[in-house]
Amino acid sequence: MIYPGLYNRLNYLTRGDFSLSNPSQFDPGLNQSIPTAFDVLVVGAGAAGLYSALCIPNTYRVGLIAKDSLPVSASDWAQGGIAAAIASDDSPKFHIEDTLIAGAGLCDLEAVKFLAEQAPDCVQNLLKLGVAFDRDNQGTLALTLEAAHSHRRVLHAADTTGRAIVSVLSSRVLSCPNIQAIENAVVLNLWMDPQSERCQGVRLVYQGQIYWVRAGAVVLATGGGGQVFAQTTNPSVSTGDGVAMAWRAGALLRDLEFFQFHPTALTKAEAPRFLISEAVRGEGAHLLDDRGYRFMFDYHPAGELAPRDVVSRSIFMHLQNWGTDPSPGCVWLDLRSIPDERIRHRFPNIIQVCQTWGVDLFKEPIPVAPAAHYWMGGIQTDLYGRTSIPGLYAVGETTNTGVHGANRLASNSLLECLVFGAQLKAIEMGPHPQEWVPEGTVILEESSRLGADLAAQQAYIQELRRSLPLLVWQSAGIVRGQAALEAAIAQINTAQGEFAALPLSQYLLNPVVGQGVCFSIPNANELLVQWSETRNLLDAAYLILTSAMFRTESRGGHYRLDYPHTDPNWQAHTVVQNQSWRRVPL
Repeated sequence: MIYPGLYNRLNYLTRGDFSLSNPSQFDPGLNQSIPTAFDVLVVGAGAAGLYSALCIPNTYRVGLIAKDSLPVSASDWAQGGIAAAIASDDSPKFHIEDTLIAGAGLCDLEAVKFLAEQAPDCVQNLLKLGVAFDRDNQGTLALTLEAAHSHRRVLHAADTTGRAIVSVLSSRVLSCPNIQAIENAVVLNLWMDPQSERCQGVRLVYQGQIYWVRAGAVVLATGGGGQVFAQTTNPSVSTGDGVAMAWRAGALLRDLEFFQFHPTALTKAEAPRFLISEAVRGEGAHLLDDRGYRFMFDYHPAGELAPRDVVSRSIFMHLQNWGTDPSPGCVWLDLRSIPDERIRHRFPNIIQVCQTWGVDLFKEPIPVAPAAHYWMGGIQTDLYGRTSIPGLYAVGETTNTGVHGANRLASNSLLECLVFGAQLKAIEMGPHPQEWVPEGTVILEESSRLGADLAAQQAYIQELRRSLPLLVWQSAGIVRGQAALEAAIAQINTAQGEFAALPLSQYLLNPVVGQGVCFSIPNANELLVQWSETRNLLDAAYLILTSAMFRTESRGGHYRLDYPHTDPNWQAHTVVQNQSWRRVPL
């Protein structure tokens, strides 16, 4: 059903009687201060953050904190589409079944049912907002098949569906008078009330200054953490910020060992690991090895349309079996079985990117290999986006709603962002936050408290940012084992100690609550962002590695050579809080 509050909200947004520029948007080129209080702060400006901001009642003052300029997020990079059972031969029942099968026994049935049953109305809401999904010659919404789906149910906008959705949502957000977008701002940590243990705001970096901003509720929509791996399809902003901040604040986290490795990322020297959509295989592309042999049916009866974790692991093992190092190695994705016109219509962006890197996919296969793509684990939330911390909500990839289980079904991620973002129409506010006077502002120069060797500290942070993803990729990538995990955790513990001992860290980790800071040093904003992202990546790496060592079985996106089989005793969630790991049966 379409909830009355959300329906009215979307009506307001689609009337067309508003300006397309928001005078209260913060211009990163201007030296502006930030309001000291909002009713709600939304951290993150991908599909989850944008849609959440739109669905929060418009009687609330909403601050939308974007780490980059709008829109730069993993949602903007999403190619495949959004899944919804809207075809006459399909139903939410089949969508639920496919999701549960892909999730390998760890999905929460209530959450999966909610997702699948809300999906058709979610699509209608997107159409109402102006998202232009592809249609066939009769004007009917076009649906494609993706791996592990039993029916054609994936809507798309060519091969840039995420961009199509995010661009529409961004323009709507920027036109809403109750929403202020604060671009190029990075949240350092959640601001907790020590008495009530409620989240009461955030501490953030903006234009080289540190601000404390109060809120009646905070929504984390920070996306994933793919940058913790050396090979990833994720943009540079995906550094696990929400999970790391929530963990440090004491929130319950869940199933952090489960990371999905997309089987087909472009693998060329110097090229980014550009994702070649699941939909390409859904349309009939084949995976070949160096001999031209179509090998996937040797590993799974569904061949190229097996679940993603199976395809990724099969590629890894096939390369190993034929004496190829899986790290730099690749296989070949051959689209030549698909009609040229079909390729041009469905995958114009993939054609363009491949051409940029010297691959003519009409004449030759694309070199591909697996890369970290989607984090199934995250901050534990209920159907309303509530976390275990009062006043703190979370939506999107940073969460663990129970929808994805041990392995995400293709094109359920954008859907999850929107279905659960819509739930924030019922967001519960804490004490009404009032504008307040900060505890003054300290002006810091390089020699005062930050250490005289700031350039050396920055060089250390940059090297840590470079080496950390290599360590995690080698120890907790597609295939894992006890010895490698233990060694990597020991290295992470050492790096965390060294990082915390930096004079810059000593200052930033021991703030005076409520006191603003202005850094009178060159490139202050760049340094603070690097510091914050590296801190979050260290925490994310520790959480993934420790969770992977804790789960002594293989299931979904988590595969261990020393425990290669699925264990019925492990049909349970891994729940993390502070330094405690425990097994919680479904």
